[in-house]
Amino acid sequence: MMSFNYFILIIFYLFILSGCNNKEVRKPINFKNDSFLKESAKKNKKIISYEQKLIQKAIKNDSSYNFKKSKSGFWYAYKNKTDKLKPKTGDKVTFNYFIQDLDKNILYEEKLDTITYYVDKEELLPGIRKAIKILNEGEIAVFLFPSYLCYGYQGDGEKIGINQPLRFTINLISINKNNQLWTI
Repeated sequence: MMSFNYFILIIFYLFILSGCNNKEVRKPINFKNDSFLKESAKKNKKIISYEQKLIQKAIKNDSSYNFKKSKSGFWYAYKNKTDKLKPKTGDKVTFNYFIQDLDKNILYEEKLDTITYYVDKEELLPGIRKAIKILNEGEIAVFLFPSYLCYGYQGDGEKIGINQPLRFTINLISINKNNQLWTI
């Protein structure tokens, strides 16, 4: 006489074996169309091209500075240059800045507030993060940023518009070197 456990074991094996027969692969209901990504890339290239033309016009209209192009896609010119220290990752820097549109209309002025920032350890606008790293202690420089390094396609909802390139004047007041190793 077959035991009940033996009977359950046979049914279990039959159940497993019946599930192993070849199944037909289902075709996806929706197929991906990459036209959205292509159109988005095309639109972004047009925006960047237009912004670069605006920046070139601003450079041409401001002959008092000798602007240089950075590897990151922004332009900069020094108001005053020093031979002091450059900040490195983890250094504590203090700076202030003000923001203008490319026609030099002041949008925001943060000169009264000194900002403390740990280089590459805190969130900050991408343009300012990159700008801080090329300044020496005590330097003031003018930066012309395309919108993707500032407030991008959203603007700030107040004074800065959608896809608006901006002019920042940044004063790197001091650098406190970090002698400790940072852990991430």
